[in-house]
Amino acid sequence: MRSYFALVPAAGSGFRMGETGAKQYLPVRGRPLIYHALRTLCGLSTIRQVFVVLAAEDAAWHEHDWSAFSGKLCPLFCGGKTRAESVLNGLRASRSAIGDDDWVLVHDAARPCVSSVLVDQLMRELAGDEVGGLLAVPVADTLKRDDGQGRVLRTEPRARLWQAQTPQMFRYGTLVTALKQAGTEATDEASAVEALGLKPRLVLGDIRNLKVTYPQDLGLAELILQDREAP
Repeated sequence: MRSYFALVPAAGSGFRMGETGAKQYLPVRGRPLIYHALRTLCGLSTIRQVFVVLAAEDAAWHEHDWSAFSGKLCPLFCGGKTRAESVLNGLRASRSAIGDDDWVLVHDAARPCVSSVLVDQLMRELAGDEVGGLLAVPVADTLKRDDGQGRVLRTEPRARLWQAQTPQMFRYGTLVTALKQAGTEATDEASAVEALGLKPRLVLGDIRNLKVTYPQDLGLAELILQDREAP
């Protein structure tokens, strides 16, 4: 039986938020942004352990109460300069706990609204898959490519285009090999796996599983979480 583990890279600064502190600690419904994703992942009995990859100098982590996740949450202070480097460092640091054929679900710290239903769906649909895959949603908006000077160069066809989300789920051995080969600039795990010549499976996600990137996204996340937690 293969086990499931989650890994959350959280060593970035989130400079696009216009904040001096790390984005993952911005308050959302009275908790740090990252808390909500960790609560979902730690709350799933099918996930054995949740690793969060932090910057080596991250002192803010200890300023918050994570006791609700004790026994399941493991902080790793080994983050890198890029997302890919942080994920690879985290995989190496957790090597003693995870087998090559075990599944690893990599999730963005800045996606607080992921639901247990979505994560369960991802694990069910990929359980027997040879490659693994990711949550994603079909692109709905018209896409424009600019000319480098703020004007439209052309309209890009959106047929068969998907917007990648997380978690992205692959076997430990595949993920380590892919990230080593792809280097530190891979923007997500699926692209690194694709570079091996493999084809990750697309599992239908949910637009509410948004990534908090800009200040206005915090308000949207608040509303989504408020609606979910309402009686």
